[in-house]
Amino acid sequence: MRRIALSTQGLIGKNRFGRKTSGVLNAIEHLGYIQIDTISVIERAHHHVLWSRVPGYQQSDIENLLLSKQIFEYWSHAAAYLPMRDFRYTLPKKNAIKRGEVHWFRRPEKKLMQYILDRINAEGPLMAREFETEKKSNSPGWWDWKPAKRALEQLFMQGDLMAVRRSGFQKVYDLTERVLPPTVNTCEPGIEEYADFLVKNFLRANGFATQKSFTYLRRGVELRNAVAQAIDHGLESGTFILLNQSHSKKSERCILDAKWLNTPNANHRKPPPRLKLISPFDNAIIQRDRTRDVHDFNYQIECYTPAPKRKYGYFTLPILYRDEFVGRVDCKAHRKTGLLEIISLFIEQAPRIEKSRAMDVFIAELGLALRSFAAFNACDSIKINKVSPGNWKKPIATLFK
Repeated sequence: MRRIALSTQGLIGKNRFGRKTSGVLNAIEHLGYIQIDTISVIERAHHHVLWSRVPGYQQSDIENLLLSKQIFEYWSHAAAYLPMRDFRYTLPKKNAIKRGEVHWFRRPEKKLMQYILDRINAEGPLMAREFETEKKSNSPGWWDWKPAKRALEQLFMQGDLMAVRRSGFQKVYDLTERVLPPTVNTCEPGIEEYADFLVKNFLRANGFATQKSFTYLRRGVELRNAVAQAIDHGLESGTFILLNQSHSKKSERCILDAKWLNTPNANHRKPPPRLKLISPFDNAIIQRDRTRDVHDFNYQIECYTPAPKRKYGYFTLPILYRDEFVGRVDCKAHRKTGLLEIISLFIEQAPRIEKSRAMDVFIAELGLALRSFAAFNACDSIKINKVSPGNWKKPIATLFK
């Protein structure tokens, strides 16, 4: 099953999405979203996720897709780039927030929000910093930068504003009606249609899932019931297959997209010895329980963990070899000096790799992957610090002398 999971994610098998900008759009439409992340100790997660799947990927590809209005920015389970074709499926969340559902801020400042809308309407796209004012007293004005940023994000989350682009990683906001293509569907889906979208969208990108995965970080008994009903209809029509007949709780049902039954050798062909370094925010591993259950890999990012309590490192990247996660590596890109520092490297499947007499092949693939990753991070040299097990350090370090 892990091969189905990785194949649907575009991480193993032949080039699934194509190349360059068209491949990037295909990847985003297939996966459903790409999480945007602010951490830059290495290249940001949204670039990393696409680079892992699309040959010839360039950061400008996202910018071009935003400018051509083929993707847009909104909230999935976190800030994300989404396909413009799916715009209407963000409306249930936007309208719920507009009706009073709390996302971040409990008391939106209505006067400030209207002031911001009026300015953007008159002046065009603006950033939060363009609402800063000089503080002439200890008491900030009601349009002080921090309240303005909160108001901008409230307007963004409830759908009155969209981000036309980012500048210095800061959103540039404009009125939604000026951003949307004229052909986009702006009708909010009903609860049944929305539930059907969530189920099919997730299965397209992941192949199979437990029922609770379809409403990951989404609230509401009504939505969960609608998802259960969508699954029931899919099972009755033969579109879906129930994998775990023994489970009594509906929320624990595991559903497979039936098309995989007609895909020859989809779950049997062993991938070639290729190695990839995966982003901590990659779509394939973002749900920790699924990663543990499907891949037998217990992964948790530790950048939010106090340093003394970290086991592996600040920003460790899972190592995918063939169709298994076999370890993790903590990297830091020193862009000014062009050095990719390997702070720590853990090969967790070392005994099995050694036993299979594939250590040399694995190390060679690791070397290729690290060099490619260094170039992706604008680095031309690599430094190896800690390696575990210790007997692996010398052959790995020799690759970069």
